[in-house]
Amino acid sequence: MSGLLAEMGQSSLARLERARAQEPERELWARASDAAAAPRLKLCAEGFDVIAECKLHSPSAGDLSAHTSNVIERVQSYAQGGACAVSVLTEPTRFGGELRHLEQTSAALLGLNVPTMRKDFLLDPYQVMEARAAGAGGVLVIVRMLDRSRITELLDCAAMLKMFVLLEAFDATDLEAACEVLAPRKAHDEQVLVGLNCRDLDTLAVDLVRLEELADDLPAGHAHVAESGVQTLEDVKTVVDIGYRLALIGTTLMSSPDPRNLLGQMLATGRERAMAVRTRKIRIGSGAADAAQ
Repeated sequence: MSGLLAEMGQSSLARLERARAQEPERELWARASDAAAAPRLKLCAEGFDVIAECKLHSPSAGDLSAHTSNVIERVQSYAQGGACAVSVLTEPTRFGGELRHLEQTSAALLGLNVPTMRKDFLLDPYQVMEARAAGAGGVLVIVRMLDRSRITELLDCAAMLKMFVLLEAFDATDLEAACEVLAPRKAHDEQVLVGLNCRDLDTLAVDLVRLEELADDLPAGHAHVAESGVQTLEDVKTVVDIGYRLALIGTTLMSSPDPRNLLGQMLATGRERAMAVRTRKIRIGSGAADAAQ
C-alpha cells in the first residue's frame, strides 16, 4: 500500500475507534436503518454521466476553496448542472472534510433528487452505516486498502442499506481483486460501479493513458467510472471513446467559478460522443452482417 493510503488508513482507523466509543454499532445501525431514503442513483439513457465532487482541499492541488464561499450553493449547482451524484470528501486531515459536510449536502440535494456519496478511506461496515445515517446514498470502497473478505462485508452492508458503491481500483492487481469479489455477486440486488483511478499514489501525477491500458481488465456487467484527470471536453471525449460510462470529476469543477455551466458542457459533449460511438458500432455490426449474407 502506498504512503498516502497507509497514512489515510491509520487516520481512518483512529476516527473509527473514536466513533465506536461514542456510539455502539447497534445504535448506529438503528439510526442508519431509520434514516430517510436517499435518492436512487440514476444513469441517463444517453450513455454518459458525471459524479461531481465537493472537496475543499487536495494533496495534489492544495486549497480548492477559492471559488466556494458557500458549499451548499456549489453542490446545488452540481445537481442543477446534471450530476447524477455528488461525491463528498469526509476525510479531515488531508482533504478538509467531515461528516457534517455530508449531512449538509445530503439534506440540500434531497429535494433535487440527487444522491450523495461518501468519499473516504473506509475500513469497516460501521463507516458505511455512518454514511447512510448522514443521508448518503452511496460510498466509495478502495480495493487496495482492504482484503477480499472485508470488501465483501462493505458491499453487503451497503446493499442492506440500499446504497450504491463505487469500487475503486488503481492498477491491474486491484482490478483482478475486484473481479474476484464481484463474480459471485451477479445475482445480488445491488448497484456497484467500478472505477479506475489514473492517479499515481506515490507521485500524485495523473496519466490518462492508464484508463485505456486497463480498460479490458474492468469487470463486465458494471458501469465503469473514469477517475482523476478528466479536465477538458477533449478528456471527456477520450474516456467515452475508451468505453467509460461515467467520470468522477472533482478538482476541475471545484476550481471553476461557474461549475453548473462547465458540467453542462461536459455532459453534453460526453453524451453526444456516446451516441456517436453507439451509432458507429451499429453501422459496423450491420456492415458485418451484410457481408456475411
